[in-house]
Amino acid sequence: MRLVRYGRAGAEKPGVIDGEGRLRDLSRVVKDVTPAVLGAPSLRRLRSVNVARLPLVRGRPRLGCPLAGIGKMVCIGLNYTDHAAEVGRELPREPMLFIKASSALCGPDDAIVRPPGATKLDYEVELAAVIGRDVRHVTEAEALRHVAAYTVVNDVSERAFQMEHGGTTTKGKSADTFGPVGPWLVTADEIPDPQGLELWTTVNGERRQHGHTAKMIFSVAALVAYVSRFMSLRAGDLLSTGTPAGVAHGLRPPRYLEPGDVVEMGITGLGTQRHRVVDARARRRAGSDTTPGRTS
Repeated sequence: MRLVRYGRAGAEKPGVIDGEGRLRDLSRVVKDVTPAVLGAPSLRRLRSVNVARLPLVRGRPRLGCPLAGIGKMVCIGLNYTDHAAEVGRELPREPMLFIKASSALCGPDDAIVRPPGATKLDYEVELAAVIGRDVRHVTEAEALRHVAAYTVVNDVSERAFQMEHGGTTTKGKSADTFGPVGPWLVTADEIPDPQGLELWTTVNGERRQHGHTAKMIFSVAALVAYVSRFMSLRAGDLLSTGTPAGVAHGLRPPRYLEPGDVVEMGITGLGTQRHRVVDARARRRAGSDTTPGRTS
């Protein structure tokens, strides 16, 4: 099942993508796609719905972040062998964790806003596991039972903020619009092996990233188990599992994103994202909201 939220930022409605790729309204069944919807009883109820009888949504409405009420996004650094090699780092002995602020979350096609002072804007296609029920100190063998769905995340990064201003990784990962999620949540029953997925990114039509989750250093199950040792993972949390080689920072010379660039990315079975990069100052002069994807 592919769950979405569609409509104007801050006023999204719940939806589902049918077997023919059409958007149908889910408002008669649930008020919104929230962490409560990800519980096993709620998902069973959703699977019993005759999707073909739900109202079709006409046109091409904006898609928002496909899950409202995300508690936290835990991200993993250097989790692909080829990415570690391209940035000249040794393979980590344990997963490297950081938190991306929830205020960074936005929709899968919203603009990426380059903040004032940014000079090294980067992209990262990542597989994210969506936690369906609370978990603490889970074993690796049991970990995936707590994953309700998977989705695409663009872990947008500002490398100067991240590496040249002291402190931790989080400050280079958390500006508004630095966390596009979606286009939809794909329930875990449709992704039997999260280590069997291809990932890709293009910039202005040029292929930059082409990887495979089989090259993760730490599997999704291993990451859920590991993170649950140090913090509770709650229903609705996202665990973003790292990116393969081909990021702008790893190229020689680096090729960072500029206003006007178009970034597209996707993962097998999870859909695609498309973003145009805009400058925050130009956006303010035009009188636009600089946080187009903010959700409740």
